[in-house]
Amino acid sequence: MSNEIEAILLEDALFSLDELAQSCRVSREWIIERVQWGLLRNDDLIDTDPNAWIFDSRSFMRVRRIIAVERDFEGNPELAGLVADLIEEIESLRARLKASGLDES
Repeated sequence: MSNEIEAILLEDALFSLDELAQSCRVSREWIIERVQWGLLRNDDLIDTDPNAWIFDSRSFMRVRRIIAVERDFEGNPELAGLVADLIEEIESLRARLKASGLDES
């Protein structure tokens, strides 16, 4: 018996609002609320029709992080957004350390 796995290279992936919602198993409204609250940053999103929104792989990962914090820690959306910000900052700093050759791991 073989199991087929459908995968895409996330780095190049672009998602519509519906695709992002479906991929992350949340409602369209959930994503729209987080965009309106500023938790999903994209200056192009607020003033346009949500059906025209396009999200990249960073947005996908951020949504997944926010979902996890809200679910696992019963955190409110603002707290979840802050945690996602901190995780992204740590990843950025680690990448800079590695690029500079200072990373000892």
